This record gives sequence, structure tokens and C-alpha cells, in this order.
Amino acid sequence: MINPSTVLAVYLLTMCGHLAATLVPERAPAGTLYFSTNGAAANNLVAYDINTDGTLKFGGARWAGGLGAHGIDAPAPTSPDALFSQGSVQVFGNHVFATNPGSNTVAMFAINPANSSALSLVGSPVNSGGHFPNAITVSQQTGHVCVANGGAVNGIQCFTADNTFGLKPIPNSFRSLRLNLTSPPVGPAGTVSGVLFSEDGSKLFASVKGYPPTPGFIATWDVSSKGELSSNFTTSTPALGGLLPFSMTLIPGKNALLNTDPGIGFSIFEFAKGDVASSTAYPIAKQQATCWSTYSQKTGTFFLTDAGTSTVTEVKVNNNLSASILKQYPLAAGSFTLDISVATINGKDFLYVLQANATSISVMSLKGPGRATPVQTYDFAGDCENAGISLDPNNIQGMSVFVS
Repeated sequence: MINPSTVLAVYLLTMCGHLAATLVPERAPAGTLYFSTNGAAANNLVAYDINTDGTLKFGGARWAGGLGAHGIDAPAPTSPDALFSQGSVQVFGNHVFATNPGSNTVAMFAINPANSSALSLVGSPVNSGGHFPNAITVSQQTGHVCVANGGAVNGIQCFTADNTFGLKPIPNSFRSLRLNLTSPPVGPAGTVSGVLFSEDGSKLFASVKGYPPTPGFIATWDVSSKGELSSNFTTSTPALGGLLPFSMTLIPGKNALLNTDPGIGFSIFEFAKGDVASSTAYPIAKQQATCWSTYSQKTGTFFLTDAGTSTVTEVKVNNNLSASILKQYPLAAGSFTLDISVATINGKDFLYVLQANATSISVMSLKGPGRATPVQTYDFAGDCENAGISLDPNNIQGMSVFVS
């Protein structure tokens, strides 16, 4: 015969355990990765929460407030790298900034750290100041936001970021790059590649590809404490062999940057002697389209992606700004590796690589210099389909990460 007191004890233990489980809040993710679908009918930001081991899980998606667009590939056919740029999605603090190239707007979203995949639009999307906005940078010192426009009306427009009202254009701050482009632009040669603040925030750089055999350049403006740019810019051209300045990544502690160049591999630009930089070009053997780059503080090395060979190249830059290739990591052939980001999770760095043709993101653990190891390759096509989001691999572009 079952003792009634035993039944009561089991019941109470079960109910208390259930109640305790319901009272324990779900743990916030270690971070969130955001990428842009850049769809012509609707540009959506897709969010993937980052687990404590660096792996990804689907978090959600929301409309970015406008339309995407694809530049005109020359020669045809149309392929990924729709914007001919790096930096169309940027995270700064508790905000995400995204361009809408088909609407000529840029939008600001608030991140809730407790649920960072659910974004809230701050204010309304605002005019980017030109056509085909394709890159964003944010000042670490002042929080000013500057947007590169790569269409017929090309150049830089800067904004203040208000936590209530969103982006507000800084009066009289548009600076033309004076390029002969269309909307959308024909590229990738001759187009705007990116925009970046210097480490101390006193300069703004914009990279522009050349028309081979004529090399492109990096434009440099002075930046005031109010976010205003100098009236004119100076230009720095790559050393012999450099042709198509693409992404720019700061070299910490140096007045210099690493600049990818699909015409040769990459270049180092040093601005120690002024706004006209000295440069050194470095070839990458058998490269086809080395265009995107990022830096890992844990390894002290740079990571570059080649869309043509679907390869990640790890580069070391020493104190004398001399560079060398440390190791290369081939990913799935034909996956078209684009944007690349690093997130520090629980003291460990993880590398995230957007692979447009494979509708995937590859995750690599950065255990040390030359020791990147695969952790996960996540195909996001099914998640987007289930969320009712249309995907065109040729349009996918732009990725950035938030760390809780």
C-alpha cells in the first residue's frame, strides 16, 4: 500500500521543481551576429545568437527599413559582392547601423542585451546623403556615424546618433568623392569600397578601387570634434602592383592600416608622416578576389577572405609594419567568402565568415596565431525560408557582431 505522505512529498518536490524551472530566466546569448539579405524587394537584417562555445543559433529577423540593391557586374554575369564594399552593417555599443542601398537610406537599431536578436528601430531610416550607400563607420571617440555613398551622387555623409530620434545628418557635412559613377554603379572596378575612422578619430579614410592599369586610392579627411570633415581630401595610392583598394582594417597602436586589394593581395598604408601615406604591396599567390578583412586581438593577426578561391588568409604584421602570410585556410569551394568578423566570447576569439553562394556562415576558433580550427558551418537558408524571408545569394552582403 502506498503511503499518502510519500505521494504528497513526491507531488511537492515535482511542483517545486517545476516552479523553480519556470522562475529561472533564460540566459542571454553571449552575443549576436547580424547580416543583411540586401534583397531588392526588402532588405532584412538576420540575427544569429552566439552560444558560449562560439556556435550560432537562429535568433530572428527584421526589416531594415528599406530596399537592397545590386551593383552592375562588369563583366557579367551577376555574382555575389552586390555592394562592392565592406561595412554595410556595423555594430557600435548597443546599436546596429545598416544601409539600404536601394532606398538611399541608412537605419539605426537599438540592441537589448538581454535579447540581442530582437532589434528596435530608433527613429526612422534617413537619407544617406547620396546614392547607393554601401559602407558605414562609427567613431570610437565621439560616436559619430559616417556613411559612404557609391552611386551617381557619391561621397561621405556624417551623422550624430541620438538614442531617441536616431540618425541626424551633421549640417553641411557631405563630402563628394568626385567619381564618375552610375546608380547602381558598374563595378567592381572604379567603385567605392569602404569608409573608416582612424584609431584616434581625427581622420576619416575612404577606399576607392582603380580602373586597371590605373590604381585606386585612399582618401583622407580631417575630422573635427563635431564630426565635420575638412573641405577637401588628400589621396594615397598603393605601391606598385596595388590596383583595387578594398577593405581597410586598422593596425592597432600604429598610424597605419591593412588594405585588401583583389588586384594583388593586400597593402599596408602608413600615415606616420602625414595624410599622404607610404605603402607597401604584398602579393598573395594564386589569389583571385581578396577583398574583406578583420583583426583578432587574441592572436594579434589579420584575417582576409578571397571570394574567388573561398580561402581565408591569416596575416601577421610586425612592429616595423612588415607583413607576412602566416597560414591559409581553404573553405568550401565556390562558397564565395565575403564579409568577416571576430567576436571575443568568454575570453576566446571566434572568426565568422559569410559565404554567400553556400548561404552559410563558417565559425572558426582562433586558438592562437596560425591555429584557426573549424567549429561550425551553419546554413541559414532554411531559417530564412521558415521566417518568410526571400534570399538571393547574389545580394547577401554585410555582417557585424555584438558581444554581450
